[in-house]
Amino acid sequence: MEPLLGVKIGCLFALLALTLVCGLIPICFKWFQIEGATGRHRRVLSLLGCISAGVFLGAGFMHMTVEALEGIEAEIQKFVMQNRTESEGNFSDDVSSDHMNYPYGELIISLGFFLVFLLESLALQCHPGAAGGSKVQEEECSEAHVLGLHSHGSLPSSSRSPFRALILLLSLSFHSVFEGLAVGLQTTVVATVQLCVAVLAHKGLVVFGVGLRLVQAGTGTRRAALSILSFALMSPLGVAIGLAVAAGDSEGGRGLAQAVLEGVAAGTFLYVTFLEVLPRELAGPEAPLAKWGCVAAGFAFMAFVALWA
Repeated sequence: MEPLLGVKIGCLFALLALTLVCGLIPICFKWFQIEGATGRHRRVLSLLGCISAGVFLGAGFMHMTVEALEGIEAEIQKFVMQNRTESEGNFSDDVSSDHMNYPYGELIISLGFFLVFLLESLALQCHPGAAGGSKVQEEECSEAHVLGLHSHGSLPSSSRSPFRALILLLSLSFHSVFEGLAVGLQTTVVATVQLCVAVLAHKGLVVFGVGLRLVQAGTGTRRAALSILSFALMSPLGVAIGLAVAAGDSEGGRGLAQAVLEGVAAGTFLYVTFLEVLPRELAGPEAPLAKWGCVAAGFAFMAFVALWA
C-alpha cells in the first residue's frame, strides 16, 4: 500500500470515529437534556448551548460561506475565460467585467437561505398549529414578564425545532462531504495530514453542538443517534470519492455543481443559525453577558481554526 493511500484511509477512520464519539456524547448522557434540568444545571446547559451557537456562527461565516464564495468565484472566472477564448471579439471587455463583478456567490447563498424559508413557510401553511410554543417556552417567557426582565422574544416553537435541526444536519452533511473530498484529493502526505487535522479541529466541536441541538429539539434518542451516524459517514464518503477521483486521474474536484451546492448549504446553515440556534439561546433573560461571552468564545475558536483550515 502506498504511504499516501494509507494516510488517507487513516484520515477516513479518524473522521468517522471523532464524529461518532463527539456527536453521541450529548445523546447518550441524560445530563445534557435541558427539559429536566433546574438551577445551576440548567444554566450550565444554557451556556453550553451558547458556545455551540458561537461555533455554528463561526462555522457559517469563517468556513462554509468563505469556501462557497471562493469556489463559486473560481468557477465563474473559469467559465468567463472559456467563453472569452471561444468567442473572442464577440464580447467587449466591459461585458466580461460586468459578469465577473456580479455577486453570484452571495446570490446563491441567499437562495439557500430563502429555500429553507420557503419550505418552513409551506410547512406552517399546511399545519398552522406548528406555530404554537411548548410548555417550557411559555414558562420561560411568563417568568421573564413577571420579573420585568428584557427578553429577545419567544423561542422558536418546539414543532419547528426538529425541522430546523434536520436542515442543520443536511447542510452540515453537504459541507462534510466536500471537506472529505478535499482530503481525498490531496497529492502529498503532508498536505493530507495538515488538512485532516484542520478538519478534525473544528469538526468535533461542531458535531457535539449538533448532538446537543438534536437533544434540545426533542428528537428521540434512536432517531438522534441515527442522524449522527448518517452525518458521521459523510466525511468518509467524501474521502472515498476523492480517492476514486484521484485514482481515475479525473479533474474537476471542485466543479460548478459542488460550488453551487456548497453555496446553498451555507445559506441554509445561516438560516438555521440566525432563526433557530441564536434566538433559542438568547431568549432567556438570565446572565446576558455570560451568554455573550460564550457565543463569542465559540466564534473565536472557529476563527482561530480558520487560520489553518
